[in-house]
Amino acid sequence: MKELKPEIMVECLTSDFRGDLKAVDTLVHSGLDVFAHNVETVKRLQRIVRDPRAGYEQSLSVLKHAKISKKGMITKTSIMLGLGETDDEVKEAMADLRAIDVDILTFGQYLQPTPLHLTVKEYVSPEKFAYWKEYGESIGFRYVASGPLVRSSYRAGELFVKTMVNESAIEAAAIS
Repeated sequence: MKELKPEIMVECLTSDFRGDLKAVDTLVHSGLDVFAHNVETVKRLQRIVRDPRAGYEQSLSVLKHAKISKKGMITKTSIMLGLGETDDEVKEAMADLRAIDVDILTFGQYLQPTPLHLTVKEYVSPEKFAYWKEYGESIGFRYVASGPLVRSSYRAGELFVKTMVNESAIEAAAIS
């Protein structure tokens, strides 16, 4: 489809492929513009929040590999807030993500889908979401979407992402 409509932007939200970096390579080189994989929560809460087959370090490895596997690849991840994380833990996760050059970060409020799921520990204030957006952009994320109803598929930054994709294509062409 991209061959027929090159202006179409393709973002793929992926699993961690159980750490299979060859699978990451295949997807990164498939023509997509944005590689998205969600870390979901801070390091301490991973085993409580996520499937035991997934892990914080594995997610970081997948995001890092996507970034270095293809020049100009834009990477994106998401963190849910309200699960009992501390500000220091959120800052640590953000520092870990910047250390591997993740471009885009989204923050959303965790909402308990059924009584069988984890309970909400805190409803994060709009001011706190605004703080995380400002803080994230101040430490180098190219875009941060942060709000109670923001999800990893949040599209408010679509024009910004398109600009990033175009800039990356121009930079890659200049290097070639």
